Amino acid sequence: MRKFSSRKGALGATRRPGAAAGHQVDAVPRLGPAGAVEEPSVEGKAASRPRRADAPAASASRPLRLRDALRGQARVVGVLLAWSVLEAGQTFLLGYALARAMDDGFLRGRQGTGLWWLGLAAVGVPVGAYGTGRVFRGVAALVEPLRDRLVRRVVRRGLGDAVRGGGSGAARPADSAVVSRLTHQVEIARDAFGGLVMVLRSFVFTAAGALAGMIALAPVLLLVVLPPLAAGVGLFVAALRPLARRQDRFLSADEAVAEECGELAAGLRDITACGAREPMAARADVRIEAAQRAARSLARFGVVRTAALAIGGQLPLVLLLLTAPWLLSSHRVTPGALLGAFAYLTQSLQPALQNLLHTLGAAGTRLGVILARLTAPEPPEAPELPEPPAPPAVTATEPGLALQLRRLTFAYGPGAEPVLRDLDLGVAQGEHLAVVGPSGTGKSTLAGLVAGLLRPAAGEVRRNGEVVLVPQEAYVFRGTVAENVGYLRPEAGPDDVLAAVAAVGADALVAALGGPEGAVDPAELSAGERQLLALARTYAARGRIVVLDEATCHLDAAAEARAERAFAARPATTLLVVAHRISSARRADRTLVLDGPRTVCAPHDTLLAASPLYRDLTAAWSPAPAG
Repeated sequence: MRKFSSRKGALGATRRPGAAAGHQVDAVPRLGPAGAVEEPSVEGKAASRPRRADAPAASASRPLRLRDALRGQARVVGVLLAWSVLEAGQTFLLGYALARAMDDGFLRGRQGTGLWWLGLAAVGVPVGAYGTGRVFRGVAALVEPLRDRLVRRVVRRGLGDAVRGGGSGAARPADSAVVSRLTHQVEIARDAFGGLVMVLRSFVFTAAGALAGMIALAPVLLLVVLPPLAAGVGLFVAALRPLARRQDRFLSADEAVAEECGELAAGLRDITACGAREPMAARADVRIEAAQRAARSLARFGVVRTAALAIGGQLPLVLLLLTAPWLLSSHRVTPGALLGAFAYLTQSLQPALQNLLHTLGAAGTRLGVILARLTAPEPPEAPELPEPPAPPAVTATEPGLALQLRRLTFAYGPGAEPVLRDLDLGVAQGEHLAVVGPSGTGKSTLAGLVAGLLRPAAGEVRRNGEVVLVPQEAYVFRGTVAENVGYLRPEAGPDDVLAAVAAVGADALVAALGGPEGAVDPAELSAGERQLLALARTYAARGRIVVLDEATCHLDAAAEARAERAFAARPATTLLVVAHRISSARRADRTLVLDGPRTVCAPHDTLLAASPLYRDLTAAWSPAPAG
């Protein structure tokens, strides 16, 4: 049965930081007294999520829509409309007073009349501003109830999730998204709704004031201005629904990237220890590429907004300029009326239309998406899924062997070329085996297969004892030396800790840290010092098969030799070393040279005569002073 160990330290489960170095109990399959195997998952915390059959029914609440926010707010809406009339009046007065000042005043030599009309237009500015200020107060009374309603829904849903999770008897991960909904998303919805109300109201009353002014000046002006204005607004309104869909896809893709990166960051140590960096990076790339596609699709749709603004805001101005000679020559439009129409277009309609398109295109679509997300009925939980089939039982090795590989084949992906193919190998109990080969030949892959962190595509791995894997990246955590060294063996006493420390040559380091009760700060240790503590932790553990995957690469040759000899001399211990220096191969009883179909395993002297690759590696490696 695939499951996590209940102990702290299991991959993907809650554990002290740094516990991944030396995966004796929690990171490798365990061979119990009856031969039962427990294999950890390398799929991160998603694999540890409980599956429930008693999924609750979906919430009866339906998504909140914009018109729901206005329900019961008739009085507030009426106040907003009343104060908005002042803003429409200011817009009307702007062009009309300018036209009268030109036609009745300045063009007839009546300077006083012209100044009087201009003064009247100036008086309309503070009056309109006062009305706008009163509108802001009314919008606050309209927006805050929406915010309170959203907060109540989010809190009710979050508490419901927690109660259902607790009552089920199964562990249920906390929904951290509730915090985002209560703070960031609710505030976005409130601000977007307030901005949307202000802009829609402003556009409606500004357009009404401007069009009323044109009717008062010369109704024929509407024939020039109104068709392109209506076409531009209509084009954008027709594009709102597809724009909202693209906004929704963009937000979903963005959330998927954030969730994926959070999970990768939380499981980074386990991913490194499992050698799963490439598949995890590929999975993250899929999310990032989806987010890029969604962002490009959303950006391309911004062209529609630009086209709508050009048609509704710029085209009426061009048409008015083109038709100006005809309008003036036909005496249907006076020079003042034409000037007033230009003022309506440039000072009122164009800015109002630009604000409308920008707000609807950004805040409007985002508001609709967020309201749907915050108030959508909770989907029912997935029914209980059947457990995946248990891996084949690991049978005992042949007599005298600690580790046995039979026709072992492994590839990273169904269509990938196998890294290892049909590998047969037997490692005797107490034997010291080194593994060498060029980069990419499968040395770390072999270590992961031996430790049980990877599952072979074909063949089998037989182990006679527990396996301890020490990866290249050494993990230590804040705490005492004794806590770090004894982590995989909680019952270890001070003498056991000191014996392990002395065996691997970490006694000077531990003395400098203050002894077994000295404090360990990972940031203050070098990479080599962290490796020494990880090696001491592994030495103190009870695993009988020790796999060192370049676990001494940050040590000098003498320290590396001492650590390897300590594990080789450790009672009832089988040692497999992915070699970092040729001296490791010379110390080993045998060396496995990974060279594709020319893979060979033999003692050092035999390999010098039998393996050209081994001779090349020996020549390329600098001689080590300790060997």
